Amino acid sequence: MSEPGVIHDIGYQRYAGPRLGPGYSARSLYVHSLRGAYGLGRSPWAKVLPIGLLGLASIAALILVIVNSQLPAPVIDYVGIASTFTFAATVFVAVVAPELVSVDLRTKLLQLYLSRPLSRSAYALTKVAALATATFLLFAIPMLVMFIGMAFGTDTGIGGVFDELGGLLLGLLAAVVHAALLAALGLPIASLSGRRVFATGMIIGVFLLTAPISAILRELDPGALGALAGLLDPTSLLNGVDTWLFGSDIALGAIDGYGPVYGAVTLALIALGTACAVWRYRGIDS
Repeated sequence: MSEPGVIHDIGYQRYAGPRLGPGYSARSLYVHSLRGAYGLGRSPWAKVLPIGLLGLASIAALILVIVNSQLPAPVIDYVGIASTFTFAATVFVAVVAPELVSVDLRTKLLQLYLSRPLSRSAYALTKVAALATATFLLFAIPMLVMFIGMAFGTDTGIGGVFDELGGLLLGLLAAVVHAALLAALGLPIASLSGRRVFATGMIIGVFLLTAPISAILRELDPGALGALAGLLDPTSLLNGVDTWLFGSDIALGAIDGYGPVYGAVTLALIALGTACAVWRYRGIDS
């Protein structure tokens, strides 16, 4: 006859503390993703490209301060920084977006995230927001460097400072548009593969290989087709929006009177890209 069993108290207790809910989970994931975009908390190699691009952009802004201070009219304004740095931002997104989502897919961490009070839609939207914020900082920090340099070097007193502040606000608004579009396009593409190399290649293919097609169409038809050719290339599309909204003269081609079309397509792509990211994660098994 076997002896009766014994129940041992090994100290397990029910959690009686506050339950922070999905909002806290989303905020924590957002902060973690934003830090990871610049390699914070990761190996030194993970910091090289994002921090390097940000450092180079800031140095370029400092050089622009020196050049602009020596000329009667600025060579480039704050909106021009957003237009000019779009190429660097596409490279940034192509490298950072796979770090934010492809690693989770390959290592099955996504299942752990979704086991907490965090929905699939919230995960996707949080990742898009983190990538957009990281890209926005790539534009905004050089603009702040330029603002500080130009504000301290103005010859017109407080009026000149306010003029610079107005230009800075326009530049930041342009940066919001650029960051939102690049993130909305880059993240759903990156989520298609758990391999970072493949994800980066797909993003570069969409962002950079469409530029020659747009340029060829502009050369073939200087009329309406050429003016609308920029819609095929994210960089030309954003430059067209800068020209339409802010009067920027840094554009890859004339947009004629099609500025509202460029704006409408930009908004549509931001919405469509974000919806595709949500749809993609709703279809992933957990």
